[in-house]
Amino acid sequence: MSELIGRADLLRQKDRELHKTSHLDLGYIGQMPKVVDEADRAWVAEAAEPRTQFGTLDDELLAREDVMRAIEEHEDVVVETGITNVDRTATARVTGAIAQRHGNRGWRGSLHLIFNGCAGQSFGFACLPGLDLEVRGDANDYVGKSMHGGRIRIRPVDCIEGRSIGFEPSESVIIGNTCLYGATGGRFFAAGRAGERFCVRNSNAEAVVEGTGDHCCEYMTGGVVAVLGPVGRNVGAGQTGGWGYYLEDGPGYKLAGRINSDVKLQRVNDIGAAQLKELVEAHLEATGSKRAAQILDNWDEYLPKFWQVYPSSEADAPEVSGIPAAVPEPVAASA
Repeated sequence: MSELIGRADLLRQKDRELHKTSHLDLGYIGQMPKVVDEADRAWVAEAAEPRTQFGTLDDELLAREDVMRAIEEHEDVVVETGITNVDRTATARVTGAIAQRHGNRGWRGSLHLIFNGCAGQSFGFACLPGLDLEVRGDANDYVGKSMHGGRIRIRPVDCIEGRSIGFEPSESVIIGNTCLYGATGGRFFAAGRAGERFCVRNSNAEAVVEGTGDHCCEYMTGGVVAVLGPVGRNVGAGQTGGWGYYLEDGPGYKLAGRINSDVKLQRVNDIGAAQLKELVEAHLEATGSKRAAQILDNWDEYLPKFWQVYPSSEADAPEVSGIPAAVPEPVAASA
């Protein structure tokens, strides 16, 4: 691989255009400085320094007397610390320490862990009941992977400190791709948008986000998802259980053409409306979301704008039944 470093002259752009790259100009790459010789391309990997004096962020947390007291003696503890994107799978070892002593559901204590910054991949992996994991900033891919219980919440700093961050959170991505992959329980809240494949293979978690990319709820087998903003294409592909609430709001935005034929959509019945409202209220409490507050303050106006998306297996669920499924209008593939 070292022989390829600096060899921009070997790169060729493919002729085949993809829908996401059709307007991408890579010409600037060919304008890189002249090819360097082999000696100039030499590169020696540097040894990575430990994240903290304890090693990893989880090592630092588990070295704290109050954290271990909460785990061992079922106490309630709040801890605040920083986090960066090199802190991968943060809190997984804390979860492991709890499970080793008490199993998946035997712990009666609680840990509210507050992280300031940008969380690395797989933050909150296998989160258990009793854990309240909060990121004040943003997070990368796979947040909440294999989540089993507890609560994970991701929110921008302006929700806490009242200071301007220069953008509208509900219009910005705050978590990466494939979040809540294979989740089996717990609640998840993100005051912003998610990337692609949100809640893929989710089987029992409840989640609220303010928009997603493509393939939302792909292969989902259970749980409930509320999306308070736009979604990408192919919602519900391979979904066999659970259901979602999707807000259709904004000029020209239509949900129907983004729904996979594996699922159905309909307006929200009274039981479903109660469930949806409770989720939005929990989202507001967990994140301070401005979007959630706007919807709740104007509930009668927003409720008719929500669609419920579900597979045939859920047609008899009280939250779903009683309303005929809608027939989506044909929408161009580029919608």
